[in-house]
Amino acid sequence: MLRQRPFLVEILTAIALIAAPFVLPYLGFTPTTINRILIWGLLGIGFDLLFGYTGLLSFGQSAFFGTGGMFAAYMLTETPLENTIVALFLGTIVAGIIGYLVGLIALRRTGIYFAMITVAIAEVFFFVEFNPLSEYTGGENGLPGVPTPNLELGFTTIQFDSNWSMYVFFAFWYFVGLVIALRLVRSPVGLLLRAIRDNPLRAEALGHNIHGYKLAVFVIAAMYTGFAGGLLGMMQGFMPPDAFMFATSGEIVIQTAIGGAGTLFGPLLGAAVWLYLNDLLQTTLHLGASWKLVLGIVFVLLVCFLRRGLVGAIADLYHMATREKDGARKVEPAPAPAVMASSAPAPVRAVPDPAPAGRNRAIDKSGQILQATGLTKRYGGVVANSDIDFTVDYGEMRGIIGPNGAGKSTFFKMLTCEVPPSSGKIVFEGRDITSMGVNDVCQLGLTKSYQINQLFERLTVRENLAIAALGELRGRFKLDLFRSLSGVPGLDEQIAKTASLVNLTARLNTPVSELAYGEKRRLEVGLALATSPSLLLLDEPLAGMSPQERVETVALLKSIAQGRTMIIIDHDMDSLFELVENVTVLQEGSVLVEGTPEEIKNNAKVQEAYLGGVQGEMA
Repeated sequence: MLRQRPFLVEILTAIALIAAPFVLPYLGFTPTTINRILIWGLLGIGFDLLFGYTGLLSFGQSAFFGTGGMFAAYMLTETPLENTIVALFLGTIVAGIIGYLVGLIALRRTGIYFAMITVAIAEVFFFVEFNPLSEYTGGENGLPGVPTPNLELGFTTIQFDSNWSMYVFFAFWYFVGLVIALRLVRSPVGLLLRAIRDNPLRAEALGHNIHGYKLAVFVIAAMYTGFAGGLLGMMQGFMPPDAFMFATSGEIVIQTAIGGAGTLFGPLLGAAVWLYLNDLLQTTLHLGASWKLVLGIVFVLLVCFLRRGLVGAIADLYHMATREKDGARKVEPAPAPAVMASSAPAPVRAVPDPAPAGRNRAIDKSGQILQATGLTKRYGGVVANSDIDFTVDYGEMRGIIGPNGAGKSTFFKMLTCEVPPSSGKIVFEGRDITSMGVNDVCQLGLTKSYQINQLFERLTVRENLAIAALGELRGRFKLDLFRSLSGVPGLDEQIAKTASLVNLTARLNTPVSELAYGEKRRLEVGLALATSPSLLLLDEPLAGMSPQERVETVALLKSIAQGRTMIIIDHDMDSLFELVENVTVLQEGSVLVEGTPEEIKNNAKVQEAYLGGVQGEMA
């Protein structure tokens, strides 16, 4: 629907904003409350980009709310500046600069540690505003005398000095902020933010600089928050010191949870509910100090019964209604997934290679593509891998086998730079990559699929493949915030070719959470393929599959292997020997033996390692 009617959301929002001042008063909303809802909704858009789309829970937004608002108020009350819009943007820029500096510190940690750092930073800003900078901020009194918004046109100045004229001013900036946010979430950066939310380690392994994107959205959220702080000062006529209080950050989180995170509209709806109940309980019902208790109970009930918030509940009802309508129209049963469609192996098809001309191809070169020398990995006193020498040639299909605990997965992690070796050296296509990061080596053309699926479960198959392809098409980091995904050259073609390679073309628009296990395993391989690797590592691609799925996946891997260099780990030796040309056997973290599949089958050392000396079982 969005592709057919790309501006539908914006048009409906504009209509709702025009109708709101005529409808909401009949529902008990005062003009001041309506204006406050817009300010909190605009603030919430930035927080939703940070939390709902990127998964970063910050309790420090009050620092940017107060900083942006206080700087704009200071410029308007203590300097000759009279243009309120210029003051707003100056406050926004200052909030962004502060956000960048804070982000450099806070984003060094993740999860609860990140949240706690933001709490501490908010408290620091609150202390600074009340004490060392009280001469500039007014301390506990705030900054009075902030003028109402104005628009200087040169020949005249428009004053927004009444509640309803201020509503027009605030509604305009809310709409602008929403349009910008919608463009951002529809851009490649927006898709990568959702990838970071769902699986940051896999996003990084697909060649993306996730720290850079986290810092960028942290700054954007700070700028939204700072701009909203400036609007608050103009609405109230003074900049209140409680903008810096931790309770302000808490209210942002609560309102977003009520409305629905990851929706952009959730914070606005959450703010409407929160502020309406606030006024109702205090002003209308006169509950005194107990209003917070009642409001807290309401919040708990909403979160418990509407886990995706009010907007999420509305969206669920809409999808249920449309599915029932679509289901009534369908008279033919849905076709079975391709993986279970037949008992015969999937045919090997000639599919165009998704690798672009710029990426070195295995068939174009000869010699060694990868050399590992003396690779050792220690975890304290435990040695996972010891002094491994390993080489792979261009175009080779190499298998790695070994008993459980032989160090195969650790060895793969060192080759792809997920973990650094304790000693040794790794050279890929003539370049020393030993000290590089996992996203750097992916950019060079070395990537892997995982033993346990590492997918972006809340996204579709198309979006999963797009995330992988974007790393190769755009590089590690690019802030193309206002470009649509369809505007990325070669992206749709890359997705289509990769989906065809792994037999998922018919499932491109299906959420990953709805895929069968065999389809998820194919998508896991597809994510690695979509990066157009020169060297592809597959960690147990047949793990957990039924016999039928194994047969089909082996046929699939054979078709993928044409013109590629691949290293495969798997415990299904019959299938592995059918795929590879040479085999390396690991035992207790070291190379036991190397050879062709036939040589490995008849090797006494391998039989001893696997079968405790029972002869002939592998023949």
